[in-house]
Amino acid sequence: MLGSIAIALLIAEGVSRLVLNPADILKLEVVSDPILGATPSSSALAAFDRWGFRNRSVPETADIVAVGDSHTYGNTARMVDAWPYVLAELSGRPVYNMGLGGYGPNQYFYLSKTKALSLRPKMIIWGLYFGDDFANAFSITYGLDYWKDLRTRQNQKVEANIWEIRPPSWHRDLRNWLSRHSVIYQLALHFGPGGKLQGEYQIKHAAELYPGVATTLVVPDKNILEAFRPKGVLFGLNQDDPNVREGMRITFELLRQMNEICKENKVQFLVVVIPTKETVFSHYLEHNPKIVLDDVLDKLITDERIARQQTFQFMTGHNIDYVDPLPALQRSVGQELYARTAADMHPGKNGYHVIAEAVAEHLKQESEKSPAITSK
Repeated sequence: MLGSIAIALLIAEGVSRLVLNPADILKLEVVSDPILGATPSSSALAAFDRWGFRNRSVPETADIVAVGDSHTYGNTARMVDAWPYVLAELSGRPVYNMGLGGYGPNQYFYLSKTKALSLRPKMIIWGLYFGDDFANAFSITYGLDYWKDLRTRQNQKVEANIWEIRPPSWHRDLRNWLSRHSVIYQLALHFGPGGKLQGEYQIKHAAELYPGVATTLVVPDKNILEAFRPKGVLFGLNQDDPNVREGMRITFELLRQMNEICKENKVQFLVVVIPTKETVFSHYLEHNPKIVLDDVLDKLITDERIARQQTFQFMTGHNIDYVDPLPALQRSVGQELYARTAADMHPGKNGYHVIAEAVAEHLKQESEKSPAITSK
């Protein structure tokens, strides 16, 4: 009986991989790397392209290369719903997605210089996420000696591994292994009707399920039902933290260098500034004492506002082109923009589409200003 069950599961796994796209289902397994901090493991490449990114294949050339973190990779959504893929459909221009969860400005810079430019693109786009990119820049710069030339502090060493670090546990290790290698396991636990019902329940009861960590916003007449986990996000944006400010300095320097490299190679450089979920809903969260963790939310929204202003001023001063999708996202808050769970704060299909539409509109406007910039 056990043998029959095992054979049936193997057959089901094989069929599911033929019918479905494993990159839509499986979690990506990474291994340590002295430059990037982590890269996709060899065992993970079967579900992704030969470079380990979320595309059907690595092309010889790409009109646009999008580089970013999990918000560019498209966490919680299918590959075809990640904003770079949607941008390709909207603009009619081939887009290669070089996003990976946990990456930050250092990885964007290195991958742009090496792999992205090798595809001879006309444009490189960075998806700069305010939630953790500044903290990531600090951790990688002071955690990996490859980046020591960016340091301004002496004798400071930090942990560069910004990926999951938890005490060993056989059942957690088993779950992680299955989530990275079994489509059937992922479908059964996270993608069926049970997963959707569980997610809705989590959102409604976030404050009770995650006390001191999460909160819920309910605005029925605006079709808003969302959960937030602001403490973790504030860690990467806190303007009172010298490490965050140092991460901002590093990020700005990498943006400056990347812009110069793109100019030298006659490649357009564009930055998509991806806001946190809290700032997208700031009209309903800020100065709202009825919301649990209102003090944390107010601090986060204020600090992100400061970081946005400084980032925009820097990019404007250095002639770095950028897109701000925040207004479009705020106009669409009633459209279930984010993952329907209290455990993951990434956008969902609808949120990624709004970001892609904002980028596509920017490209359209730029092409109309300059005939040299073609839409195809």
